[in-house]
Amino acid sequence: MQIGGYNFPEELYYDDHHQYARVEGEIVTIGLSHYAQAAAKEINYVGLPRGGRKVEQGKPIGSVESGKWVGRLYAPASGEVIAANPALEDDPTLINQDPYGEGWMVKLRAADLSQLAALRRCTDPSFAEWFLAEVQKNK
Repeated sequence: MQIGGYNFPEELYYDDHHQYARVEGEIVTIGLSHYAQAAAKEINYVGLPRGGRKVEQGKPIGSVESGKWVGRLYAPASGEVIAANPALEDDPTLINQDPYGEGWMVKLRAADLSQLAALRRCTDPSFAEWFLAEVQKNK
């Protein structure tokens, strides 16, 4: 789905930090949305958690830096980190090039997938209004 010139795959969940969560079984893949990576400009560093780390929904689990911006990566659900994208160590711009594919950041085994109900879906009628207000706020 396109909103304001940005791509939002309909199967994903989105948080208020403009990160996405993709669910595959009990595994949740986390990354920056198309909008977040575009607003940050070229990503030049990511600090990601190690496998085995326990995380809590809504708490910071990593960091992302560009020449323009430093931000945190938040856990969309509580659980255990099972992987961080090793390709980002050598080329963090993969986040810019393919945020929903090769630019994924962290995979975690969710303790309770029902926590994702607190996130946004782009198919929800209020999503576009919220998102466009966010774009205006961040101009």
